[in-house]
Amino acid sequence: MPEPREDEQISSHEPSTSRSASASPARIFGRALVLTVVGGLVPGLGLIKAGRRKVGLTVLALFALLVGAAVYAVIAERRTLLHWAVQPKALRLAAIILPALAVAWAVVILATYRSLRPSTARAWQRLVGVGAVLALIGVVAAPLSVASRYAMVQKDMVEHIFAKKESKSATRPTKVTVEDPWAGQDRVNVLLLGGDGGHDRIGIRPDSIITASIDTRTGDTVLFSLPRNLRKIPFPKDSVLADAYPNGIYAGPGDQLEWMLNSIYENVPDQHPDLLDSDNPGADATKLAVSGALGLRIDYYVLVNLKAFEQLIDAFGGITVNVNYPVPKGGSEEEGLKPGGWIQPGPNQHLDGFDALWFARGRWGLDDYQRMLRQRCVIKAIIDQADPIKVLTRFEAIAKSSKDLVFTDIPQSMLPAFVDLSLKVKRAKVTSVAFTNKIISPWEPNYDEIHAMVQEGLRKSANASSSSSSITDSLEDACAYRPRRP
Repeated sequence: MPEPREDEQISSHEPSTSRSASASPARIFGRALVLTVVGGLVPGLGLIKAGRRKVGLTVLALFALLVGAAVYAVIAERRTLLHWAVQPKALRLAAIILPALAVAWAVVILATYRSLRPSTARAWQRLVGVGAVLALIGVVAAPLSVASRYAMVQKDMVEHIFAKKESKSATRPTKVTVEDPWAGQDRVNVLLLGGDGGHDRIGIRPDSIITASIDTRTGDTVLFSLPRNLRKIPFPKDSVLADAYPNGIYAGPGDQLEWMLNSIYENVPDQHPDLLDSDNPGADATKLAVSGALGLRIDYYVLVNLKAFEQLIDAFGGITVNVNYPVPKGGSEEEGLKPGGWIQPGPNQHLDGFDALWFARGRWGLDDYQRMLRQRCVIKAIIDQADPIKVLTRFEAIAKSSKDLVFTDIPQSMLPAFVDLSLKVKRAKVTSVAFTNKIISPWEPNYDEIHAMVQEGLRKSANASSSSSSITDSLEDACAYRPRRP
């Protein structure tokens, strides 16, 4: 039998170069690089081409399984993914698994290149090959590394902001469970506060006091805005504060500015230290006051420091609102200081964080009641315009602005339920009731009438066929562009 030719001997050991022994070294090397790239983007293919079929098919099958599972999760298990995104244990596990996948992928790329690289490659070709492999590893590993970092940032934010099991609250619901997060209630009521306090929460006098009452089945939401100068507020009869104040009413002698709603956060803990067994007695006292004022049990609170609000809006990429009259930026009538500028009227005005803050807060030459409407329009804009892609691309900025300047008593165990509820709110209708001086007297309020108006607002929200109400308004209409004098 004749001896095999030299080119046949080569082909039996190097399948990747079996096309022709006469192929130029440059072409052989180029083909090896191309197959390495293909095998890097679709792990396993390059190994199969190199003749390592069993290993290549195993890697390809695992890759297809992981991709299929990921696609299925995004399409069919989005709710589960969102739940994992607010659970520290799941986030910690993701932060470990993702880098491990990146390392495994890098190993496959290296193995693919080594299997395909011709033994005749010159020094400069080997250099080019190493550079190409490192670049390819960077391309596939970078997204996994970023996702791992995001998981740790999210875990840190969740653990920092949301209440742990051992945290103390005098007003938080106690009968909730993971299986029944709303304890059989049709609505959950969340107090939204905007204040100037910093890390130590000292000196907060909320500028914004809004209760979001959310239907737990549909997500339909009613925003109840209370003026900060509301007085003679009755605490709930079964609360310890009702026993601490004469007739259960927040009122007293001296400067009446110290007996308004927005002073409760600071004053009640000072007047009755240790009366409320709470990590944040100011927030619990304000929750009890708003409960008494509205005739609704307030379940949770969220306090956003105004500086955080500015950073948060910038992280979202700004908001778009209709501006119906000039809104001042800064200024103090009491101190004789004029605004530093104005937000000019116009439809669909895109505001950055600084301007959005003053749109929600500006009062020079205006009054609290006009500001209350603008604050509700800002909330509506955030609900409508919080795009998931924007949140993802600006995630670290959002997390950073939230971590130190947002406070809440919503426990970590409730976050999956709130995720589900937020998805409903995004698709639902939002109406509002603003207790301005046109419908109540902040100085001499009739709380029986206020309670009746609250119940009317809830009934109108629950009944889609209800006629319009004299006290409720659709934020779509209330925030529309209708230029007018302030």
